[in-house]
Amino acid sequence: MTPWVLRLLLANVVMYFLTWAVRVIPISPLALVPLLVPVRPWTLVTYMFLHANLMHLFFNMLMLFFFGPRVELRLGSRRFLWLYLVSGLMGAALSIFTPRSAIIGASGAVFGVQLAFAYYWPRERIYIWGVLPIEAWLLVLILTVFALGGAMGFGGGGIAHFAHLGGFLGGFLYVKWWEHRSPAARFRAKARPAAGERRRVGTASDVRRWGEIKRDDMHPVNREELDRVLDKISAKGISSLTEDERAFLERFSKR
Repeated sequence: MTPWVLRLLLANVVMYFLTWAVRVIPISPLALVPLLVPVRPWTLVTYMFLHANLMHLFFNMLMLFFFGPRVELRLGSRRFLWLYLVSGLMGAALSIFTPRSAIIGASGAVFGVQLAFAYYWPRERIYIWGVLPIEAWLLVLILTVFALGGAMGFGGGGIAHFAHLGGFLGGFLYVKWWEHRSPAARFRAKARPAAGERRRVGTASDVRRWGEIKRDDMHPVNREELDRVLDKISAKGISSLTEDERAFLERFSKR
């Protein structure tokens, strides 16, 4: 469990308790009605922390629990929170196509987190109901097709399909934006050879330096990635490294 995943889980559970169990907070003023956003601007955020029933809450929090921690470790806590909020806000923005509908739920924000997970680990297998294996990229594709169909009027009602699509879109835009601004991107820009200049492949001293990276100080996820990249060098040579992999090694070798 990572810091912001835990906080978001608790926030959603507490809000469900306050709105449904003890009913000290009314849902209506906090639900998103796109047509009323000019007079209720706070609903662009508050709708993400409301749920229609216990099952609605359970499935959204289950997805956040499974997909969120690895994404937060990859992006960092602050950027993970922005991913969550941007995805939820984009879900609210696309809900303008159903201007009079009252929309609640963390689905848009959580779908953005799921999109980020599939973006970074597309081949990771997800077991539906603990039995049916499906790769992350395919799960996102299926959910996108389902949401598109629902948005066009196919399937049952009562589901905020546009909010789901907005969540996917917000998540995609955010990870692409961050990818453009990340340390790896800056490293690539600095390391990019000038016109006519030969690309630096690497030397044996680089391999020795990378092999001396202190593994005990690394998070298990980064340690696993280090092992994978070093194994790749052993099997295919330094020239097989991508710029992101080289940036990863350089970042940890300088600590």
